[in-house]
Amino acid sequence: MIHRGLVCLLLGAFAWGQAAGSSPAAPQQNPAAADSAAQGASPDAKASEAATVPPDAAVITIQGICDNPSTEKTNSSDCKTVITRAEFEKLVDAVAPTAPPYARRQLATRYASLLAMAHKAHEIGLDQGPKFEENMKVQRTSVLAQLLDRDMQEKASQVPDADIEDYYRKHIDVYQEADLQRLYVPHSKLLAPSAVKLTDAQAKKRQQDADDAMKKEAEALRVRAAAGEDFDKLQAEAFTAAGQKGKAPSTKMSKVRRTGLPPDQASVMDLHSNEVSPLLSSPTGYFVYKITDKDTIAVTKAHDEILGALRSQRLQESRQALQQASTATLDDKYFPTPNAGPGMTMPPGMNMPRGDAKPPATPPTLGPK
Repeated sequence: MIHRGLVCLLLGAFAWGQAAGSSPAAPQQNPAAADSAAQGASPDAKASEAATVPPDAAVITIQGICDNPSTEKTNSSDCKTVITRAEFEKLVDAVAPTAPPYARRQLATRYASLLAMAHKAHEIGLDQGPKFEENMKVQRTSVLAQLLDRDMQEKASQVPDADIEDYYRKHIDVYQEADLQRLYVPHSKLLAPSAVKLTDAQAKKRQQDADDAMKKEAEALRVRAAAGEDFDKLQAEAFTAAGQKGKAPSTKMSKVRRTGLPPDQASVMDLHSNEVSPLLSSPTGYFVYKITDKDTIAVTKAHDEILGALRSQRLQESRQALQQASTATLDDKYFPTPNAGPGMTMPPGMNMPRGDAKPPATPPTLGPK
């Protein structure tokens, strides 16, 4: 039983170690590079060398801990625990199947430390009693939840090619990409300080008149763009009219897709080649677009993207269905509503499965129907 608890603890500890390692800190060398530098070999070379180790070869040896200690006192120098490559890889497959090769040394070190602690805990009887049994129950529940989540991820990844092609056909407009030219005209004009002191009302009217003039300028520039004038030239004029001192931005945009545009400007993807859009207004300014070329991405190129989208949708649907089928009701008298503030840190074994584990309120939107 203590070994099962150790695996649960290892799973939580390794996940915690990865999370702690991802928090902001001083710049550090890449773990793979650091390990390679210390060992004097490239990651590929080390991986090739590791592959030559026989399955029954000892890869971890812990002195002072016996696999099966006898009832008699054992000489600590002769007492050791040996873990073979096959045993260690079985452990990795159970608790950290996606861990990169360079992380296995960290996992092995942590496992050896936990074995030593578990051995000592057993010696002094900490694996007995109700507290231990309750902790084991929580750890077992956590492991089962993570195994279920992993199973749902694997099943969600099994998307037939026919489903991918069907999604592609229904959302073909999402996979159009175009070369565009975009003219940007600021809403407001930067005004020079007034030569005379103005009241607040006068200053506001002065700015409003200038902004109204910018809208008329944007409309005039749009007409000239539709007549075939050069967008870069029009963009420079727009910045001059707005009192902008900086260099005007480039008007060229390559390989743009509908999802790469602001939602209120995505309609420009419906334009035909060489067609100019109406004047579009947004909180950041006025925009005019022109399609210079448009094509549709082949389903083979979009395959992995669609697979990822469908996988995410199906996984979230599975998680959401599971939550909806098992809604918990809490007694408000016993569990009062907490005051606003940071939530508590869950003890080991009671966290949700890693990743985007908590189901969202609604499935993700994969594109217009």
